[in-house]
Amino acid sequence: MHHFDYSNGVLCAEDVSLETIAVEVGTPVYVYSSATLERHYRVFCEAVKPHQDHVFYAVKANGNLGVLMTLARLGAGADTVSEGEIRKALAAGIPASKIVFSGVGKTAAELAFAVDAGIYQINVESEGELEALSRIGAARGKRPAIVLRVNPEIGAGGHAKITTGDAANKFGVSFSEAERLYAKASNMPGVSVKGLAAHIGSQVTEFSAYRAAFLKMRGVVENLRKQGHPVERLDLGGGVGIPYEMTHPYEHGTETLDAYGDMIRQVTDGLDIELGFEPGRVIAGNAGILLTKVLYINERADRAFLIVDAGMNDLVRPAMYEAYHEIWPVRQPEPGAKSVAYDVVGPICESGDTFTTSRSLPAMKPGDLIVMKTAGAYGASMSSTYNQRLLVPEVLVKGGDYAVTRPRQTYEELIGLDRKPGWL
Repeated sequence: MHHFDYSNGVLCAEDVSLETIAVEVGTPVYVYSSATLERHYRVFCEAVKPHQDHVFYAVKANGNLGVLMTLARLGAGADTVSEGEIRKALAAGIPASKIVFSGVGKTAAELAFAVDAGIYQINVESEGELEALSRIGAARGKRPAIVLRVNPEIGAGGHAKITTGDAANKFGVSFSEAERLYAKASNMPGVSVKGLAAHIGSQVTEFSAYRAAFLKMRGVVENLRKQGHPVERLDLGGGVGIPYEMTHPYEHGTETLDAYGDMIRQVTDGLDIELGFEPGRVIAGNAGILLTKVLYINERADRAFLIVDAGMNDLVRPAMYEAYHEIWPVRQPEPGAKSVAYDVVGPICESGDTFTTSRSLPAMKPGDLIVMKTAGAYGASMSSTYNQRLLVPEVLVKGGDYAVTRPRQTYEELIGLDRKPGWL
């Protein structure tokens, strides 16, 4: 569900006209709906009862401070993958006691920061990281809580680049080594091993792979307990998918998430363990759109290019993942309006700067506004200044109000990031 609908012929975010935002903030611009963020978080928590106290929102999906503050007020924790994300979560009001730290390449400085901050849990992903963290914790006289991330050798996801649970993927310790490393961690200074973690991929819309992976993880928990090791926590990661096509049969409502929750309860029945979840896309994806303006229409004999002011630096998903985003005009087309098959492209000097090809849209003209739907996750968070373009601003809407939660970068700020070498 989302809160972007037409009112009096104009597409709105909740009760705010996107035309108003385009005029007052400019384009391109990301726009997020507070109502959608809040609803999706609540629906997810309801689905995973009675374990909703350990829902850690995946900051990598959308780290906008306004988004994080909205979720923090609902009680969300944070799944982070860098010191920057930990700092952002803390700045948003998420307490350290609700922050987990994942990732295969945590530096010593980042691990030290996490230990000093007193976060809830560090998800350790290799033997080398375990040894480094043990040294850091011992040097500080602390024993940070850790879980061992295991690669269950079962991958899933909407694209090969976002599948994380295959044996060939870089994430986690190998399944065959999990029990040995858990036993090793149990006898090391500077760490307190609490349990296990797994995450098999992103944009998972069919739950059989989840079931298989989680059953394997249950088996590891049971084996470790038979060996006399306490296992208190099982972090099941995130990755639940969302519909990018509004006509897709996989409609993301309470029935779908209820089925996910039912599967979790069946797999962990009788295990008596604290479960953790790391949802990102399912919370933020449909809560955001990218609003952009038509610059030119370049008509050829065999195609028409719709050139907009947003580029692949603003929304890289189509170029990186061949991702589909619905495109809606901000002005609601009249019934029976003429449609044209457009290649929707941006201004970047790359042929890959193409959002879609041969997409049927109402006939457009320069100055018209369109939106890329379902852009709230991995949109702004993956944006860049490629071609020396300014970072896109972000807007958060609540009812009839909106706030610019990240201003458009200025050229002075862009150039000011560089430093001249002393000899020039």
